[in-house]
Amino acid sequence: MDGFTGYASAVDQVLPDATKVMDPFHVVHLAADKLTGCRQRLQRETTGRRGRKDDPLYKYRRTLLTRTNYLTQRQKQRLDLLWATDDDYVALEVTWLFYQDLIAAYGHPKKSEGKKLMSSVINSIRKGVPAGLEELAQLGRTLWRRREDVLAYFDIGASNGPVEAINGRLEHLRGIALGFRNLNHYILRCLIHSGQLQGKINAL
Repeated sequence: MDGFTGYASAVDQVLPDATKVMDPFHVVHLAADKLTGCRQRLQRETTGRRGRKDDPLYKYRRTLLTRTNYLTQRQKQRLDLLWATDDDYVALEVTWLFYQDLIAAYGHPKKSEGKKLMSSVINSIRKGVPAGLEELAQLGRTLWRRREDVLAYFDIGASNGPVEAINGRLEHLRGIALGFRNLNHYILRCLIHSGQLQGKINAL
């Protein structure tokens, strides 16, 4: 499930013996939102306005959200220059490092070691986060509150990633559909768009 408290409360009431797993997709997305929020806050504090195309914080917004393993050498140099240029970006660098640590925990080949890394990340930002790291402190409180659900992934391995991928394709289709009038055509387009049509054909 995602981080919505209502889902967790409903499961506790209806399925008290079930093990809740907070999906990695949503955990990483939550951390990415906090990283973006920190970047936007620093942009306003340092320039007094929203980001423009030539502003370094705005220019490298996608690079900041990229996993370090996938960064090109040029992108790494840009980030190194960003961290070394201005002390005002220290809060962003710290938040970015925790974001990368969280991703690394999920990406560890051994689930047991990944669980230890994730537990370390959660404990390190649980409390006592210095001033200026408001977004990281918010993330820490959320992860600590849902720590059992977050860490359960490493024991069970359940993930909603494939469903989220298909749902993303269907949401895109809905946005470009401009209103289908024929329900059968809409269903067919959904199957084609999400890559599910071949399975239906093979089942015939």
